[in-house]
Amino acid sequence: MESSEVRYQAVARSLRDGIAGGEYATGARLPSESELAAAFAVSRGTVRQAFAVLRAEGLIASRRGARRVVTGGERTQGFAELMSFSAWARSVGEVPGGRVVELLRRPASAVEAAQLDVDDDAPIYHLTRVRTLSGRAVMIERTAYVERVGALLPGIDMATESVTERLAALGIVLTEAEHRIDAVAAGTEDAALLDVAAGSPLLRTRRRTTDQAGDPIEWSADTYRSDAAVFVVHNSAALTALARVERPVPSQ
Repeated sequence: MESSEVRYQAVARSLRDGIAGGEYATGARLPSESELAAAFAVSRGTVRQAFAVLRAEGLIASRRGARRVVTGGERTQGFAELMSFSAWARSVGEVPGGRVVELLRRPASAVEAAQLDVDDDAPIYHLTRVRTLSGRAVMIERTAYVERVGALLPGIDMATESVTERLAALGIVLTEAEHRIDAVAAGTEDAALLDVAAGSPLLRTRRRTTDQAGDPIEWSADTYRSDAAVFVVHNSAALTALARVERPVPSQ
């Protein structure tokens, strides 16, 4: 483990796996900060960082002077750590999967060009894929990739592999993302792909992801069944990356 960031993520991942695997059942108390610090050979500050990640994901709760308690229950996804769908699915005890609906090389739309910082009508790759949890369709991802990255997609088994993890193995690491979250009604196509009624509420996250150099790699709109996951954002008065954008109310 080469940095404090890697260490706290490793601690959080181990505890997350323990919760998903039943080692720490709902209502159970986690080991203390000092016990975990000794077990992982890290500082108590690193353990507290790991606890903060798990609390943001809704997996644990804490009270002053008491050990952290596993809350369990809902499938929650936090934003304290950039995590692929496959990694998140495994962390909540599910088997990730996917079905490619369409993969196209085409000119970028105006929005895609702006988000990916490419010229208008520049060639990009656009992937539409249904993501599954243990065989059940829960999310549709529609992702535009810059051409140099999208050209790698045909060599990835997108039914079983994580695109994010395969790209990382190829040296393309997604390091930062900005998320915009809103609710939309299921259109005919989304309703059919997710097996819900047309007009059903869906949770949508739009994400712009960059690499280590800060260059845009992907622009994605991920649409979830409303019963598939709960997104958890932890912030504070001292520092927060959460912003609220008010939509204009249409005139009657």
